[in-house]
Amino acid sequence: MGLQRWRLLCAFAVISLFHGICNSEEAPDYTFLHDAVSAPSVSFHDYIIIGGGTSGCPLAATLSQGATVLVLERGGSPYSNRNIENMANFAANLADTGPNSPSQQFVSEDGVLNTRARVLGGGSALNAGFYTRAGKDYVKEAGWDEKLVEESYEWVEGKVAFEPPVLEWQSAVRDGLIEAGVTPDNGFTYEHLLGTKIGGTIFDRSGHRHTAANLLEYAQPNNTVVYLFAIVHKILLSTVGERRPRAYGVIFEDKAGRMHGAYLRKKAGNEIIVSAGAMGSPQVLMLSGIGPMQHLKNHGIKVLLDQPMVGQGMADNPMNALFVPTRRPVEVSLIQVVGITRFGSYIETSSGSGFGYQTGRPRTMPPPVSGFVNTSLQGGFILEKIKGPISKGHLELRTTNPKDNPSVTFNYFKEPEDLRRCVQGMKTIIDVLNSQAMSSFRYDDIPVATLISMMVGSPVNLRPRHLTAAISLEQFCIDTVMTIWHYHGGCQVGRVVDRDYKVIGVDGLRVVDGSTFNASPGTNPQATVMMLGRYMGQKILQGRASNGVKTV
Repeated sequence: MGLQRWRLLCAFAVISLFHGICNSEEAPDYTFLHDAVSAPSVSFHDYIIIGGGTSGCPLAATLSQGATVLVLERGGSPYSNRNIENMANFAANLADTGPNSPSQQFVSEDGVLNTRARVLGGGSALNAGFYTRAGKDYVKEAGWDEKLVEESYEWVEGKVAFEPPVLEWQSAVRDGLIEAGVTPDNGFTYEHLLGTKIGGTIFDRSGHRHTAANLLEYAQPNNTVVYLFAIVHKILLSTVGERRPRAYGVIFEDKAGRMHGAYLRKKAGNEIIVSAGAMGSPQVLMLSGIGPMQHLKNHGIKVLLDQPMVGQGMADNPMNALFVPTRRPVEVSLIQVVGITRFGSYIETSSGSGFGYQTGRPRTMPPPVSGFVNTSLQGGFILEKIKGPISKGHLELRTTNPKDNPSVTFNYFKEPEDLRRCVQGMKTIIDVLNSQAMSSFRYDDIPVATLISMMVGSPVNLRPRHLTAAISLEQFCIDTVMTIWHYHGGCQVGRVVDRDYKVIGVDGLRVVDGSTFNASPGTNPQATVMMLGRYMGQKILQGRASNGVKTV
């Protein structure tokens, strides 16, 4: 096999494996789930949630216990798309760039390929399924009620979290991490603990995916309405007779192009809650006139609140990886093992023996090579992700069309500490590869230096390559950085929202999702994003009751 061919195969395998999707279960019988084309032109609700994603679904299910709730989701159902349900259709899923596809590709200004979810359940309908809680220190720093956090995690886990079957490859990497000094061995746990552990998964033993949309099984059907393919254009804010802007409704568009108005009932405590994710939440605030004054004016948007911190503090945990071809077949597995190091890097792995490719890839992915159709490799990836990260960037509008991606810059490795952690993480991966535990999988004639060179030659991003990247781990980290889809920020606590997630300077408006995070929680954020939806739903209902507002 020629080196260039091998490099391209490795690159496609990187993209394929870390977007891995398993089968999902049959659709629950949700009587409240509708296409937005059926929505009335005007409707009234106690709570309007913009975004039915990883946080929006548990939030809606919780609020529906004591109030009427409308969820506006810009995508479709995770239960009706065969490309989501069937792992074999993964390539077709990514190749689908149509307006109704569950994923929307984008490229950051840093030249890194990325994806944002556009489906009920959000990123939990597209990700690799790893489920792990935030660390105890993260919870304390966030100022959350620890008892309520624990109860909220357990509520989520009752529907979506499982212990994975740990087979040969995952076991070998786990043992390799222990040999490399990432100790102790913590076994299976949802907790974030220093050392090596087996985390949870949202795939059950039958390989069925359980997404945040499954948490809507907790919802009160008579109090809940979910509209799919509902594109929110803006939040309506009143300034007449108010000491500061007050949110009172939203304007959204259905897929037929018709506009609808959804409004809050005139009752104390009723609110609009933005849960559109780290890309969507700052975007919808800006489109509604909340954001940096000059930037909004440049786009012809009427400024209702000059809030320069909207879109700031954007971060994406940089991922760097090595593909390891194996001399014997390995199981198909997504993320199960994680090594939580003391220096701030997390080591994870996934594997498979059938990396299939098809033509017609999205434009943001490397171009298809017809000769590689139906080609397969056997092997696995070992990756490292940076804690935090410290490096921050920003998000801006490209256009005023809510369907368009905003522009985002993450500034990977801008802070030297992030680069130091990456180098240490890659050194740990090399130690794992050279461990006795991995020796039965490794080809004796393919040294680690060759694996590094192969990765440098693979088109895993759109960044320039440097000759020194094959011999300098610092340059390797910079040149081969990828996303692990854990981006966050843009509406951070203390900058855009307060500790109760209320938008500072606006009444009747909150943001509840990963855009509020200053750092990504744990080794994978999805458990904590789901927990946050449940947690804040309970806090909001508690506040409603303490203010004497009757529940429905």
